[in-house]
Amino acid sequence: MAQRGRSGPGARRAAPSKQRREPEDAIAALARTVRGVEAAVKRGPVTAAVRSEFQSVALLLREEHARVRAEQGASDTHRAEQLKRLDGIGTILAKTAVRDPALLALLSTDAVAADGARTPPRDLRTASAAPDVVEAAEPAAPERRVVPQSVISRQLANPFLAPDFSAPRPVVARPRRLGGWELLGPLLSSFERAGGGAPACMALPAPSARRLAGGLELMPHQAQLVTAAAEGHRTFLLADEPGLGKTAQALLAAEAADAYPLLVVVPNVVKTNWAREAGRWTPHRPATVIQGDGTTVDGFADIVVVNYEVLDRHVGWLGDFGFRGMVVDEAHFIKNKSSQRSQHVLELSERIRSRTVRPLLMALTGTPLINDIDDFRAIWQFLGWIDDSKPLGSLMNALEDVGLTPADPGFYPAARQAVIDQGIVRRRKVDVAADIPARRIADLPVELDGPAGRSIRAAERDLARRLVSRYESALAARRSGAVVEGIDHDLVRTVARWELKDASTSTSSENVFTMMRRIGQAKAGLAADYAAQLARSAGKVVFFAKHVDVMDVAEETFGKQGIRFASIRGDQTPGARQRNIDAFVRDADVAIAVCSLTAAGVGLNLQVASNIVLAELSWTDAEQTQAIDRSHRIGQQLPVTAWRIIAAQTIDARIAELIDSKAGLAARALDGSEEEVNSSADVQQDALVALLTDALSASA
Repeated sequence: MAQRGRSGPGARRAAPSKQRREPEDAIAALARTVRGVEAAVKRGPVTAAVRSEFQSVALLLREEHARVRAEQGASDTHRAEQLKRLDGIGTILAKTAVRDPALLALLSTDAVAADGARTPPRDLRTASAAPDVVEAAEPAAPERRVVPQSVISRQLANPFLAPDFSAPRPVVARPRRLGGWELLGPLLSSFERAGGGAPACMALPAPSARRLAGGLELMPHQAQLVTAAAEGHRTFLLADEPGLGKTAQALLAAEAADAYPLLVVVPNVVKTNWAREAGRWTPHRPATVIQGDGTTVDGFADIVVVNYEVLDRHVGWLGDFGFRGMVVDEAHFIKNKSSQRSQHVLELSERIRSRTVRPLLMALTGTPLINDIDDFRAIWQFLGWIDDSKPLGSLMNALEDVGLTPADPGFYPAARQAVIDQGIVRRRKVDVAADIPARRIADLPVELDGPAGRSIRAAERDLARRLVSRYESALAARRSGAVVEGIDHDLVRTVARWELKDASTSTSSENVFTMMRRIGQAKAGLAADYAAQLARSAGKVVFFAKHVDVMDVAEETFGKQGIRFASIRGDQTPGARQRNIDAFVRDADVAIAVCSLTAAGVGLNLQVASNIVLAELSWTDAEQTQAIDRSHRIGQQLPVTAWRIIAAQTIDARIAELIDSKAGLAARALDGSEEEVNSSADVQQDALVALLTDALSASA
């Protein structure tokens, strides 16, 4: 009989001649591990590793439940006892998840397992063997790795021109006054505490004139960064707001630093565009794009572009290629350090830094912070500023030079500046690109009539009644005797957290997520009609939606009205996607680009349009801004208007207000804003709080 564990080629089987483990061993191990996770969440912050272990426990708990229920030959009493123990572990998991909304989605049965969650923690792996027999784990199946023939040809053609693998010059060691301090937490906290108009941008030199091919010109803010690279700076977190020309800056910084060959890691949707931009800004540097197994790669190119999705099969030869520079575009993609793509990016960065003297390393992202301040960790590690536990090299020396410890209040602004001076570059459009026309967001309320509208409003009333019932039950069950006049707002938030947890783990009833999807479906035709009107009267339009079915309705509407459109989706091949982008940009008769908010919300240049229709709301201001900035960027000649289609008198309108009221993480951590930091989970919870508060007020 197969031993309980993760399924797949690496799953182990118990040897027939060896003693089987008892179920109690696995349950006890689960209990110990979940207590450890609970303690880690209480200590905070909740890191990617903690989230991965949390999900691993949740997955194994689900499997153990199924195994105990299906166990043959066990008595009903024994089975009930085991299920009771497992339910206790599940209760701990649920209470732990309530402490951090980011954990709630991991309890869903359809949640995608993170790479780290696919491997159980060590004590759970060993618990699957008998106490006196712990089998050695079989080695995992090796990843499929390839070496393109052209790369082999390059190596054979240049046997005496090996890349410079000399070790980098070591940083001079100093007495470590801070050696006993935990520093990564305070460094991250220093950005959370930032405010009072303190922008996060290193001191940059005056721009120097540079002759560019084809009569191209850099804007002053772009030329400043290129000059900094020419003067010797080699690590940059280039966090300019979207639309300020980060691609050109990275390519010309590599030229200024002579950082060739250059590796560029990008999302799949923009890798063809990167090759085109390289041909435009550095035409004398041949660029090649890795597709699939790399059969078409030019092994002699100066610039190698690869997307995250195929990095796993090429990481071996890329690490030995001899790159002197590496650019990671949309660097927030690597924020989860337990993910495979993050691990591969960090591995390549480490190999380049260990073999090349002062390589150029650049992380490009207009939204470096999506969920929490911890998103900085992987980016800083890629740049070589930190490792898993401490600051490194010049950053550590800079912190020593501060002369303070984390116990001193003055440490935090000084530490923040020390990190910024390593190479954080953040400029806002309002400050450096006065020639970019203004942008605005205009809300268009629509009434949802007919059966769909009535159904949505009825579902919202049912959700409100369910929230009120939970609130009243919790109020009646109180044992403290505390009396609160009017609405107990603390209890309201607690009920909202309960509901959000249930929404992430159950699909049996209407919840805030299913309601927003239904609202998007109901708005689809109305949003498409408005986009069609704009296209006829004002020119090209970009239509954004979150869900495929909303895109399908829009495209069907445009087809019926005889309007030509281009579709940009995540399931397209790079070639097909680029052809559709080119059709929209270059063909005057293609009036509308129907875009996936996730697949086309980053990296694309759609400035040919100045009108954007947002058919569905995002949960974060950052995602909404990224979509708008596909058109609101350098080169745009017209004011840009984003038309948000809002379902009036529904939760859709409330969520739009909440998104507008929440400042992005970057605004506080990088732009010096005093606004409170919020995440998508805050918007979801606050929407439920507002719904319950309104219902209680109406019944008072």
